[in-house]
Amino acid sequence: MEMVAAPAGSGAPREEEGPGGEAAAALPQAPTSGPGARLSRLPLARVKALVKADPDVMLAEQEAIFILEQAAELFVETIARDAYCCAQQGKRKTLQRRDLDDAIEAVDEFAFLEGTLD
Repeated sequence: MEMVAAPAGSGAPREEEGPGGEAAAALPQAPTSGPGARLSRLPLARVKALVKADPDVMLAEQEAIFILEQAAELFVETIARDAYCCAQQGKRKTLQRRDLDDAIEAVDEFAFLEGTLD
């Protein structure tokens, strides 16, 4: 099976061959069906305001803001999932502050957050 990749920077998702030979999109596809469907779940205006708050940033293209929003969304999903696992270990369904603290301590990628929730 021959796969054709989109040129870099074309905006089209690259296809890769997944297990079993089926093609899988490299980027997650946002649901676009239905009225009012959004590509992002975080408010882009808030992300843009945070980016502009950095004195080193002069200009930020809308595409860059969107990518930062997507990264923030993935980060929140990841830390929430890990914190929920910590809550489940405590036989709870409700996240508590200590679950976030436990997730930060348990996952090396979250080491930069240590001490920020104090």
